[in-house]
Amino acid sequence: MSWFNRVRNSLGFTDEKKSTEKDLWIKCSNCQEMLFVAEYEENLSVCPRCEHHGRIGADARLKLLLDEGFDLLPLPQVTEDPLKFKDSKRYTDRLKAARAKNPHDDAFVVGSGEIDGKPAVVGVQDFGFMGGSMGMAVGMAFCAGAERALRRKAAFVVVTAAGGARMQEGILSLMQMPRATVMTRRLKAAGLPYIVVLTDPTTGGVTASYAMLGDVQIAEPGALIGFAGQRVIQDTIREQLPEGFQRAEYLHKHGMVDMVVHRRDLKATLASVLDYMQPPKTGSKAA
Repeated sequence: MSWFNRVRNSLGFTDEKKSTEKDLWIKCSNCQEMLFVAEYEENLSVCPRCEHHGRIGADARLKLLLDEGFDLLPLPQVTEDPLKFKDSKRYTDRLKAARAKNPHDDAFVVGSGEIDGKPAVVGVQDFGFMGGSMGMAVGMAFCAGAERALRRKAAFVVVTAAGGARMQEGILSLMQMPRATVMTRRLKAAGLPYIVVLTDPTTGGVTASYAMLGDVQIAEPGALIGFAGQRVIQDTIREQLPEGFQRAEYLHKHGMVDMVVHRRDLKATLASVLDYMQPPKTGSKAA
């Protein structure tokens, strides 16, 4: 190593350059274009070249959909690691690692506020926390969000993103499917809108329960939505699947999704849907 390189490395120039490049650029996972991080985030984590919708965290999603001043519901307390599960790592270690990388203690976060002045409770599933997997904490948080909507007589909007049930909790994770389904029935009985926004990816037990039970089903462009994986389906039916199978546009074409909405238009679309679905307040001219 030359004298110049030794001096440069000792002053940290190389590390600073690597850090700067990492902070300034991001590669689109769809078109592989290198994008300025600032431009990408300003565009709501949507690629300005190919319109690919990247994944965003729960906090960013709540800020995108709810008006300022919304409240975060506390995450319900559940028994952690009820099965004392261990595969290549202990479940408790996996939870610690996930919490170290995320601002919240589990994969479902609920905000209570308004969407363009219309009362709403919004639950967001964060794929960044263990793939958004549905365990007891997610099920409890979903039910708590529905309860808040019932008390406020407000709409319940759920943004899904999950790989399915959390295997480390076994049957206890699968029990969240009927629990969440019961809460959607309670919302329906109360005449309150239950709206689902399907984002990439929404699969497994989440799709088989509350993700497909909305009064209105909205999906982001290109979102993967399904129960089993394409390879499993293809091997089972022994047929080639059509192009775009399990993507939002395919499901919309075949009647499984009501509309596909760009992220920049999502809040305005939800506000319009709520304006149509929510009953007018008692005493108003509309009433």
